Amino acid sequence: MHSASTMNKDKSSGSKSPYSNDVKGNALAPDQAFKTPSQIFENFAEKVAQAELADVNIAFQAHIATDDEEDSEDGSIAGTSCKDNYHIDIDPGSTSGMKTNGNSSSGPSHLYNHNTTEQTYNTYHNSTEQTFNSHNGSEQPDTSLNNKNRPQFDLPTLHLPLVPPDPNFSLGPFNDDEFSNNAIEEDDEGLQVSPYALSYGVQGLDMCETTIQDMKWMRRANWQNNPTSHLSRTTSIDLTEQLEEKVKFMRLSIEGERDSPHHFIGVGDVELLDACTLLAQSLKLREKYMEMSHQRFHVTTKRHLQGSYGPVRACSSSKGTPRVVQHHYASSHDGNCQHELPYNLDYGKLRTADEGGGDGGSGYADIYEPFNCTPPDDLNYTLKLHHGVVKVYKSEAHELKNEPLYEVKSNMKSFVKDYNVVLSLAAHGPVKTFCFKRLCYLESKFNLHILLNEQNETAAQKAVPHRDFYNVRKVDTHIHGTSSFNQKHLLRFIKKKLKKYPHDKVYQAPDGHIMTLEEVFESLNLNAYDLSTDSLDVHADKNTFHRFDKFNQKYNPLGKSMLRDIFLKTNNYIKGRYFAELIKEVAADLEESKYQNTEPRLSIYGNCRGECDRLADWAINNNVVSPNIRFLIQIPRLYDVYKAKNMVSNFEEIIANTFLPIIEASVNPSSNPNLHKFLNMVVGFDSVDDESKADLTMFNSECPTPDQWTSPKNPPYSYYLYFMYANIAVVNMIRRDRGLNIFSFRPHSGEAGSINHLVTSFLLAEGINHGLLLRKAPALQYLFYLSQVTVAMSPLSNNSLFLDYHRNPLPVFFSRGIPVSLSTDDPMQFHYTKEPLMEEYSIASQVWKMTPCDMCELAMNSVLTSGFERKVKEHWLGKNFEREGTAGNDIRQSNVPNIRIAFRHETLCDELTMVCETAQAAVRSRQTSADNST
Repeated sequence: MHSASTMNKDKSSGSKSPYSNDVKGNALAPDQAFKTPSQIFENFAEKVAQAELADVNIAFQAHIATDDEEDSEDGSIAGTSCKDNYHIDIDPGSTSGMKTNGNSSSGPSHLYNHNTTEQTYNTYHNSTEQTFNSHNGSEQPDTSLNNKNRPQFDLPTLHLPLVPPDPNFSLGPFNDDEFSNNAIEEDDEGLQVSPYALSYGVQGLDMCETTIQDMKWMRRANWQNNPTSHLSRTTSIDLTEQLEEKVKFMRLSIEGERDSPHHFIGVGDVELLDACTLLAQSLKLREKYMEMSHQRFHVTTKRHLQGSYGPVRACSSSKGTPRVVQHHYASSHDGNCQHELPYNLDYGKLRTADEGGGDGGSGYADIYEPFNCTPPDDLNYTLKLHHGVVKVYKSEAHELKNEPLYEVKSNMKSFVKDYNVVLSLAAHGPVKTFCFKRLCYLESKFNLHILLNEQNETAAQKAVPHRDFYNVRKVDTHIHGTSSFNQKHLLRFIKKKLKKYPHDKVYQAPDGHIMTLEEVFESLNLNAYDLSTDSLDVHADKNTFHRFDKFNQKYNPLGKSMLRDIFLKTNNYIKGRYFAELIKEVAADLEESKYQNTEPRLSIYGNCRGECDRLADWAINNNVVSPNIRFLIQIPRLYDVYKAKNMVSNFEEIIANTFLPIIEASVNPSSNPNLHKFLNMVVGFDSVDDESKADLTMFNSECPTPDQWTSPKNPPYSYYLYFMYANIAVVNMIRRDRGLNIFSFRPHSGEAGSINHLVTSFLLAEGINHGLLLRKAPALQYLFYLSQVTVAMSPLSNNSLFLDYHRNPLPVFFSRGIPVSLSTDDPMQFHYTKEPLMEEYSIASQVWKMTPCDMCELAMNSVLTSGFERKVKEHWLGKNFEREGTAGNDIRQSNVPNIRIAFRHETLCDELTMVCETAQAAVRSRQTSADNST
């Protein structure tokens, strides 16, 4: 926004404006050239006309001053030193010319909203001579504010004929009582009247901007509580130049010679060029892989890589459509994946308070029916596995010609080449130094921001009605389905079944005997009374620290795999009925809490072809559906186990067993209607296992293809992830073209083991889980920040397995701007309460002294990370949540102040601008050197 109230005083100059008065009111002779008010207004009007600003009333309240004041850069008046009060009225149908308002008339002081009837328009104007006369000398001053007499003003009005009114445009009105009495203040230089602003708006933004002088009389008039309450928030202005939204807070910046940045970077010119070149190259590689698989790539990063630097500037097109770059999430039709609503599911309208929906839940708890859909027609395409990646052909004839309809435009060798680029960056000394210093700077900058702006952020949150941390939406983006309940919940469930249904046939013994639940516990010499959480022994303790094998044993209640099979499996003798009931009880708790949601992982092991079908049948037959739940499919890295048991002959069989049924259900839904319906609730894939196990085989271009991988050794982590990614990409290509929901790839990465895991996930994954090892890799950490890769962290889980709580890097990552979120991982092993996610937030808040704003930002990050549908996120965060910066924030929904959002956005843009501009300079330098050498 541009304010007419901004006054630029040059204390070093003794010159006076020819349109200023001294203390006694005598005219001062000009001693230097100065634009007349008419010239100033004509220049501004010309710019407005060139910008095709439609039907806008802009008021300037002049003031008396004795100091030199300058025009603003855009031609608007910046506290113009003049005796007259000018009103520019851009009025369609009027003739150009200057009119001088009389001083005798009086009228209301309003900024007009043209989205009204013609009668209201005429009533408002009445005559242009009456506009804004409530500020002239015909009105008595408010002695309660100041005893000085108000100066007399003439009010010339400039009329410009322009295009017809924009129906979306609205400004005002101001309140007469609060704006008719401008305070007059006296200082050492003389008498001055504070202007109240040049006020105009951009859709969805606050539209009033004031100076520090204005705030004095605003406080006296008790206007400080809600300075924008008198202004409409639905304004649409058509400008050819974008208007930057400036959220008011204490900003921090570095000043110095841009050509010699050693003082804050700490590396030489050549090393700086190399570092930024490698960083920009790595960001480009991630962009390539995200677009290839239709996953999300942060739009701010993309915009800077394309050469559009700086914070986003909000504007709107001539049609009233906001021309604001989208935030983090773009439409799948634009190539970036966002889990869309299923193609023909009618979720209905969001429930209102009168309909029982209130402000809680997902907004459609009673009508969310992902299984109630009509599948599209079959396409009868031909599917073929080629070196571990599915290719889709339109017909067998196209297969013979090797003309695939869908395939990944990459292979393992090309990926290894890109992988080595990022790996070399992570080990490059100057790059590590550069990135470490930038990360330290980001952390310090955030701490100073909190020091200066914490009270303002808290005040902004307090001003929001109804919303607080408890009723902002939160998503547990990393939780495993088999442990998504706490140990007490599992104990109560087992006791209930044992007491009420002891004769249920639940287990088939190895000898073929079918055992009842009572017989199972009799074989263990236990009864319902004997059971306790201690005897259940599913909670992690100090013995599981750095012992992933012991941790896995905690999934067996009472240490018996038989009980795990009965209660925690989807594929067993009772077809997963008990496990489905447990999940539905968890869902009922979530729906009761209203504001908590979760994304449990369900396992597909890939050791047999029918797994996907059985999982879908389990979900459909038991109606495992809730508006608060979306599922991810996790694939354990257990090839070596299956190979040792002769369950698979090569690695390609695991891929075929996992992805071919999913692709078949997407291409020909009638072949497996249950799987097709179940996929409507699936939002992504995960790769899980113990990362601390060393890779016994080096990942390089010499690795055999999956159909040739017959070794008993487990493939390396990066090998697993690449072939999962490649097949997810094919699935997304097909489903996007069919209008179906598409999937993200969010593997476990960086919990333990080698930082090579993080290199792979940086290139291939939309987000990751854990990411602890980023603390040891500053170059990768900086890349994760620049590309805003989401990280779901579980401090309580890490505390029991790999890293003590007080050493967890979550608060550092958060301070530096990495989009982290809190998650529970395994409530059965790590949590005690009915609300494990709130337990995570509570402990983090207490241990790390996080503010309510910090907690709400973490919650917002979890929603943005999640795979919930766009319409749901619009209900949770606001309809503009996809836009960059503050244009995408609605504090009434997120409870995150615009101050925090603006700080994050501007800081990211500064970093990206520095990296991308330096990389471009390096390219130009090399090109110049090459030209000179030739």
